[in-house]
Amino acid sequence: MTSSSPSDPPAETGTPSTRASRPGRLDFDRPPDHPRPAAPVRPGLRRMRRRRRRTVLLLVALLALGGAVGLTELVRRPGDPAAVGAGNARLANGLGAGVHEGATAYPTEGSGSFAAADGRSSVRGYDGPLHRYRVEVEQDSGQDADAFAATVDAVLGDRRSWIASGELRVQRVTEAAAADFTIYLATAATSERMCAEGGLITERYTSCRVPGRVIINLARWMEGVPDYGAPLEVYRTYVINHEVGHELGELHQACPGPGQPAPVMQQQTYGLDGCVANAWPYVDGARYEGEPIEGL
Repeated sequence: MTSSSPSDPPAETGTPSTRASRPGRLDFDRPPDHPRPAAPVRPGLRRMRRRRRRTVLLLVALLALGGAVGLTELVRRPGDPAAVGAGNARLANGLGAGVHEGATAYPTEGSGSFAAADGRSSVRGYDGPLHRYRVEVEQDSGQDADAFAATVDAVLGDRRSWIASGELRVQRVTEAAAADFTIYLATAATSERMCAEGGLITERYTSCRVPGRVIINLARWMEGVPDYGAPLEVYRTYVINHEVGHELGELHQACPGPGQPAPVMQQQTYGLDGCVANAWPYVDGARYEGEPIEGL
């Protein structure tokens, strides 16, 4: 995840190059307007060719059937044996049209239209400028905007979150004109497009932040990441705090050392590097940080 690079990123794609057609083979022994005479075909050779054609047709049919079934098999939850590791999980999500098959099915592509959560939250925080945010959920994603907003409110209003600094306050609003930034929950395909508008490559895998937009990838919201070592609720808290942290001006940080809590600005989606999962910028009442990573 990232503000100027993929957020716990992965990652992007190119377009296949156009292949030039190969010139036909020339027969220098006779003029091109005089075709080579056909050689006589023996009966046994005819039978062998017919068998080969039947074999090729059978293989084509099997491959077509395998393509229809195999795509669903490839799109698995990261914890499944056939999708072990973040790289395979990214590949699975990158295949992504239609509906992801898992313990809970969710779409990998959506309409691109969003519904905003209703109402306002109370102002949370102790002092400092007020940061107003709006919450929107992609339609046809199967997620309720008000329920997602309630989770966001609970995370950002927690005294272990960014308000613990005593230097800022937060409030959710409904009106777009009143919001300083918007937090989106978007399908993998839509989040990839939105992040790309800010120059970020996510490979349909990570969430991201571009100025004024915090974009949470639905696939990560529903599944988390492999080998995270903590419940899904912890990952969800982390991804909100991480991406909103970017909106507040925070940069990426490194793991302080094996066995220590991961800073919330560490790219935990890509791995913990020996740290243990941590979802909060403040631990035991103090700001918890790692060394900044240059350029990220």
